[in-house]
Amino acid sequence: MMRKKLAGALLATAMLSALLMGCSSQQAETEAAAEAQTTAQAEASADEAEAEETEAETEEASGEFNPDNEDGVSIEEVREEFGATPLPADGTTVGVVAKQFQNEFWRIFKDGYEASAEKIAADQGIDFTVDVQAAQSETDETGQLAILNNMVNKQYAAVLCSPISDGNLVPGIETANEQGIPTVNVNDGLIANADYFVGPRAYQNGELAAEWISEKLGGEGQVAIVIGMPKAFAARQRTLGFEEWCAANAPGIEIVAKQNADWDRQKSKELAQNWITQYPDLKAIFCNNDGMALGVVEATEEYKEETGKDILVVGVDGIGEAYDSIRAGKLDATIDSFPYYMSQIALECGLRVMGGQELPRVVWTPQALIDSTNVDTPAEEIINWVDTSFE
Repeated sequence: MMRKKLAGALLATAMLSALLMGCSSQQAETEAAAEAQTTAQAEASADEAEAEETEAETEEASGEFNPDNEDGVSIEEVREEFGATPLPADGTTVGVVAKQFQNEFWRIFKDGYEASAEKIAADQGIDFTVDVQAAQSETDETGQLAILNNMVNKQYAAVLCSPISDGNLVPGIETANEQGIPTVNVNDGLIANADYFVGPRAYQNGELAAEWISEKLGGEGQVAIVIGMPKAFAARQRTLGFEEWCAANAPGIEIVAKQNADWDRQKSKELAQNWITQYPDLKAIFCNNDGMALGVVEATEEYKEETGKDILVVGVDGIGEAYDSIRAGKLDATIDSFPYYMSQIALECGLRVMGGQELPRVVWTPQALIDSTNVDTPAEEIINWVDTSFE
């Protein structure tokens, strides 16, 4: 009996020791795991911080360029500082790369370039050509780059480019820069490695639209935004300008929806139709260009016929069809960036650079909000246009 008791006591002691050892071992493992997890989290945080720092350093080193953040100068200031524009040499050809000519804006753009070139040739008696070409569509990024590369290979005196996206013409511009061909980024899309930017302040497009809509709505109401292509710098900036102006100046304006329609008229119409159903209190729609705005107008006019209710529509560009729609009481307003004169300013800047003048990197071109009050005022009067003078 004593032996059994002793054996039982020894067994209990052994089990207790094993249990204590197990608990101690488990505690040690838990502590070790916690320590390892803490170390891993600390290392991850350090790696993340290092990555963010590296990214910031990379952006700073790359000199990421946003013309809307630049002071810039007007063409009047350029003329005042540099005087007359140097004439190009006889036989000079300048290349222009546009988006696509199905859009009236780019056809007007082309007309401005060519009118300026013809005037130079006629008035100055020299052989001067502006070769204006465009991609097949708003999405033909590769085709647009091929046009630029061909102009660079032909050693055109300068290239003036309006890219489809912020990156698609960068390789061609890089080659032009290496060959000493002056490069000018005009109006739309952003080419960070171009020598110069000439165009309207895209952010202000949105501000002007937001201010006008807010005034018409008394600072309150639901609005929506039709965005162009997300890859396009101007689309992003126009949207941002609208949003930030409302946030700062009209908190009663509620932006209930925004979506891209890729500069497409039919897509924008369909978007508007959906929004009108989804948001019965919708009061206004801002569109990143006039083509999309005219599509939206088709939807709002149908809605007006059914209900008698108005929805304000504002576009950007100032194309002829937009002006006609304003006169007809359909489109409410557009932000005109005067493409006919913008292209002439861009060409003048290109000629000045070719002539050795060192212009500021950014030259702003005029823009103005057009509605029923000034739709019939001549553009020359609105922007106080003066033709280029030559030396």
